[in-house]
Amino acid sequence: MIHEEIPVLPKIEGIPQLFNFATIILRNNMKDILQIDLEEMKFYAYHGHYEVEQKVGNQFLVSVKVNCEKKEALHSDRLRDALDYQRIYSLIKEQMEIPSHLLEHVAGRIADGLLSEWKEIRSVRIKISKMNPPMGGEIKKVSVTLEKER
Repeated sequence: MIHEEIPVLPKIEGIPQLFNFATIILRNNMKDILQIDLEEMKFYAYHGHYEVEQKVGNQFLVSVKVNCEKKEALHSDRLRDALDYQRIYSLIKEQMEIPSHLLEHVAGRIADGLLSEWKEIRSVRIKISKMNPPMGGEIKKVSVTLEKER
Protein backbone atom coordinates (compact mmCIF):
# COMPACT_ATOMS: atom_id res chain seq x y z
CA MET A 1 0.00 0.00 0.00
CA ILE A 2 1.29 3.45 -0.84
CA HIS A 3 1.32 5.79 2.13
CA GLU A 4 1.22 9.47 1.53
CA GLU A 5 1.40 12.38 3.87
CA ILE A 6 -2.05 13.47 4.92
CA PRO A 7 -2.32 17.20 5.51
CA VAL A 8 -3.61 18.25 8.91
CA LEU A 9 -6.49 20.66 8.82
CA PRO A 10 -6.12 23.73 10.96
CA LYS A 11 -7.98 23.41 14.22
CA ILE A 12 -11.11 25.51 14.25
CA GLU A 13 -12.57 26.13 17.64
CA GLY A 14 -15.84 24.32 18.21
CA ILE A 15 -15.52 22.00 15.16
CA PRO A 16 -14.43 18.41 15.82
CA GLN A 17 -11.31 17.21 14.02
CA LEU A 18 -12.95 14.16 12.46
CA PHE A 19 -12.13 14.97 8.85
CA ASN A 20 -8.51 13.84 9.01
CA PHE A 21 -9.48 10.67 10.84
CA ALA A 22 -12.11 9.88 8.17
CA THR A 23 -9.58 10.52 5.39
CA ILE A 24 -7.11 8.08 6.94
CA ILE A 25 -9.79 5.39 7.25
CA LEU A 26 -10.90 5.85 3.64
CA ARG A 27 -7.35 5.62 2.31
CA ASN A 28 -6.53 2.54 4.37
CA ASN A 29 -9.74 0.77 3.31
CA MET A 30 -9.35 1.42 -0.43
CA LYS A 31 -9.37 -1.77 -2.47
CA ASP A 32 -7.94 -2.37 -5.89
CA ILE A 33 -10.62 -3.94 -8.05
CA LEU A 34 -9.13 -5.75 -11.00
CA GLN A 35 -11.26 -6.47 -14.08
CA ILE A 36 -10.30 -9.38 -16.30
CA ASP A 37 -12.02 -9.72 -19.68
CA LEU A 38 -12.07 -12.82 -21.87
CA GLU A 39 -13.66 -11.54 -25.04
CA GLU A 40 -15.48 -13.29 -27.87
CA MET A 41 -14.37 -16.85 -27.18
CA LYS A 42 -15.71 -19.02 -30.01
CA PHE A 43 -17.42 -22.34 -29.40
CA TYR A 44 -19.41 -24.79 -31.45
CA ALA A 45 -22.12 -26.11 -29.17
CA TYR A 46 -25.56 -27.69 -29.04
CA HIS A 47 -27.72 -25.19 -27.16
CA GLY A 48 -31.27 -24.41 -28.17
CA HIS A 49 -34.92 -25.20 -27.68
CA TYR A 50 -35.47 -26.80 -31.09
CA GLU A 51 -34.42 -30.35 -31.89
CA VAL A 52 -32.46 -29.23 -34.93
CA GLU A 53 -30.35 -26.92 -32.74
CA GLN A 54 -29.53 -29.80 -30.42
CA LYS A 55 -28.53 -32.09 -33.31
CA VAL A 56 -26.83 -29.72 -35.75
CA GLY A 57 -25.39 -27.23 -33.26
CA ASN A 58 -24.31 -23.66 -33.86
CA GLN A 59 -21.52 -21.13 -33.39
CA PHE A 60 -21.50 -19.20 -30.11
CA LEU A 61 -19.48 -16.25 -28.84
CA VAL A 62 -18.89 -15.91 -25.10
CA SER A 63 -17.48 -12.82 -23.38
CA VAL A 64 -16.79 -12.76 -19.66
CA LYS A 65 -15.84 -9.90 -17.33
CA VAL A 66 -14.58 -10.86 -13.90
CA ASN A 67 -14.04 -8.30 -11.12
CA CYS A 68 -11.83 -9.43 -8.29
CA GLU A 69 -9.73 -8.22 -5.41
CA LYS A 70 -6.80 -10.50 -6.18
CA LYS A 71 -4.23 -7.76 -6.47
CA GLU A 72 -0.98 -9.44 -5.42
CA ALA A 73 -0.02 -9.89 -9.09
CA LEU A 74 0.01 -6.10 -9.51
CA HIS A 75 3.26 -6.14 -7.57
CA SER A 76 4.63 -9.69 -7.74
CA ASP A 77 4.41 -10.56 -11.46
CA ARG A 78 3.76 -14.21 -10.49
CA LEU A 79 0.98 -16.32 -11.99
CA ARG A 80 0.20 -17.94 -8.64
CA ASP A 81 -0.80 -14.46 -7.39
CA ALA A 82 -3.27 -13.90 -10.25
CA LEU A 83 -6.44 -15.45 -11.55
CA ASP A 84 -5.33 -18.00 -14.13
CA TYR A 85 -7.03 -17.05 -17.42
CA GLN A 86 -6.50 -20.58 -18.75
CA ARG A 87 -8.46 -22.07 -15.83
CA ILE A 88 -11.24 -19.52 -16.36
CA TYR A 89 -11.37 -20.44 -20.06
CA SER A 90 -11.41 -24.17 -19.22
CA LEU A 91 -14.37 -23.74 -16.88
CA ILE A 92 -16.28 -21.82 -19.56
CA LYS A 93 -15.41 -24.42 -22.22
CA GLU A 94 -16.63 -27.27 -19.97
CA GLN A 95 -19.97 -25.52 -19.46
CA MET A 96 -20.36 -24.74 -23.16
CA GLU A 97 -19.90 -28.46 -23.93
CA ILE A 98 -23.00 -29.38 -21.86
CA PRO A 99 -26.07 -29.09 -24.13
CA SER A 100 -28.84 -26.84 -22.78
CA HIS A 101 -32.19 -25.62 -24.02
CA LEU A 102 -31.59 -22.04 -22.83
CA LEU A 103 -28.60 -19.70 -23.00
CA GLU A 104 -29.75 -18.29 -19.66
CA HIS A 105 -29.08 -21.69 -18.09
CA VAL A 106 -25.59 -21.87 -19.59
CA ALA A 107 -24.79 -18.33 -18.38
CA GLY A 108 -26.01 -19.22 -14.88
CA ARG A 109 -23.81 -22.31 -14.74
CA ILE A 110 -20.77 -20.34 -15.86
CA ALA A 111 -21.40 -17.57 -13.30
CA ASP A 112 -21.97 -20.04 -10.47
CA GLY A 113 -18.86 -22.00 -11.44
CA LEU A 114 -16.64 -18.91 -11.48
CA LEU A 115 -17.97 -17.61 -8.16
CA SER A 116 -17.60 -20.98 -6.43
CA GLU A 117 -14.12 -21.70 -7.82
CA TRP A 118 -12.54 -18.34 -6.94
CA LYS A 119 -13.49 -16.66 -3.67
CA GLU A 120 -11.60 -13.51 -4.78
CA ILE A 121 -14.14 -12.88 -7.55
CA ARG A 122 -16.65 -10.22 -6.49
CA SER A 123 -18.76 -10.11 -9.65
CA VAL A 124 -19.06 -11.60 -13.11
CA ARG A 125 -20.71 -10.53 -16.34
CA ILE A 126 -21.31 -13.19 -18.95
CA LYS A 127 -22.58 -12.56 -22.47
CA ILE A 128 -23.42 -15.55 -24.66
CA SER A 129 -24.34 -14.95 -28.30
CA LYS A 130 -25.81 -17.52 -30.68
CA MET A 131 -24.77 -16.72 -34.22
CA ASN A 132 -27.38 -16.83 -37.01
CA PRO A 133 -30.19 -18.20 -34.81
CA PRO A 134 -32.99 -20.11 -36.60
CA MET A 135 -35.73 -17.50 -36.17
CA GLY A 136 -37.18 -17.32 -39.67
CA GLY A 137 -35.25 -14.23 -40.71
CA GLU A 138 -31.75 -12.88 -41.14
CA ILE A 139 -30.38 -12.21 -37.67
CA LYS A 140 -26.66 -11.85 -36.99
CA LYS A 141 -26.93 -13.08 -33.40
CA VAL A 142 -29.08 -13.24 -30.33
CA SER A 143 -27.44 -12.67 -26.94
CA VAL A 144 -28.11 -13.24 -23.29
CA THR A 145 -26.18 -11.28 -20.64
CA LEU A 146 -26.03 -12.18 -16.97
CA GLU A 147 -24.44 -10.11 -14.20
CA LYS A 148 -23.96 -11.72 -10.84
CA GLU A 149 -22.38 -10.40 -7.63
CA ARG A 150 -21.47 -11.97 -4.33
